[in-house]
Amino acid sequence: MSYVFLQHYWWFIVSLLGALLVFLLFVQGANSLARTLGWTEEGRRLVYNSTGRKWEFTFTTLVTFGGAFFASFPLFYSTSFGGAYWLWMIILFTFVLQAVSYEFQNKLGNFLGPRIFQFCLTFNGIVGPLLLGAAVATFFEGSNFLIVKDNLVTEGIITPIISRWANTSHGLDALLNPWVLVLGFAVVFLTRVLGILYVMNNVADEDIRSRGSVRLIGSAVPFLILFVGYFVHLLLKEGYAVNAEGIVYLEPMKYLNNFLTMWYLLVILIIGVVFVLYGIGKTVLSKGYNSGIWPAGVGTVLVILTLLLCAGWNRTAYYPSTADIQSSLTLANSCSSKFTLTTMFYVSLLVPFVLAYIVYAWRAIDKKKLDKNEIQDDHAY
Repeated sequence: MSYVFLQHYWWFIVSLLGALLVFLLFVQGANSLARTLGWTEEGRRLVYNSTGRKWEFTFTTLVTFGGAFFASFPLFYSTSFGGAYWLWMIILFTFVLQAVSYEFQNKLGNFLGPRIFQFCLTFNGIVGPLLLGAAVATFFEGSNFLIVKDNLVTEGIITPIISRWANTSHGLDALLNPWVLVLGFAVVFLTRVLGILYVMNNVADEDIRSRGSVRLIGSAVPFLILFVGYFVHLLLKEGYAVNAEGIVYLEPMKYLNNFLTMWYLLVILIIGVVFVLYGIGKTVLSKGYNSGIWPAGVGTVLVILTLLLCAGWNRTAYYPSTADIQSSLTLANSCSSKFTLTTMFYVSLLVPFVLAYIVYAWRAIDKKKLDKNEIQDDHAY
């Protein structure tokens, strides 16, 4: 296995984890709509107990995504997680707040009342996907950081720091870019679409299912407008290309060229889009159909996977620097050693077994559709 192969392999693994994370954000999407999906207190509890069965999957995937980045591309981890820490800290804070809110909203002795914790779940349902979408957008739009690798060999420096943020906002400056916000809100509405589809499939309540069909249109339309708008912008914008010597330069319509060069990614992208549209369309048009989460979920994974692969493969700088273009991170200049990537490659062969267990556990949890009887249990959220 060559070093180049290992770099591309691990970018694929990281991209796959990122795509799965976006799919699992249906938990956040459903929570952000809990008060409209479940019009009554009983209905809201049905929604929260439905998503409460799956929030651990989302949180674990988020942590695994960060861990995989740390092990395979440590310079990205130190630059983004260390430099843009306000962005990542807010994301992590909202997810911790989510876990606490699930456990305490209906516990005895909760002097704050359940609505405070339900508000926190809604807050996580909007802010979490928005900021994660914004973080993904920086792979294409760039971030304001500097890399100075000479610090590693400079004498007299006790604590060499090779990457630093070029301003004091530490990641929040990304939100000043309107295109970052466009993709961020596209992810918010995508998670709402997936959340509605999941609850309609998981909860045996006709009132929630009928409301879900109406709310689905209200989330799908802005999602499609925002996503198509950003995708067209992405295909037409300049991208950060890398030549054979490792020099980063701006290339007109770089990401369009990537899709044309890597035509198989374009095919997968189109298949993913068709799956998402099929899941949404059939749910809206067919009253008795409530399995739209599966085609839409598979389509979401395929679309996000191809976008992330397009950001890093084909000699592309996957984390561009707007402060200094030569500080941009590529697969070659930010990865771990060949020994580390090789060792992790063999460990990654166990991943299919882990995924098989997750599928088994998921099916066991969802063997019976959630109904009003289950929220009477003492262990219900």
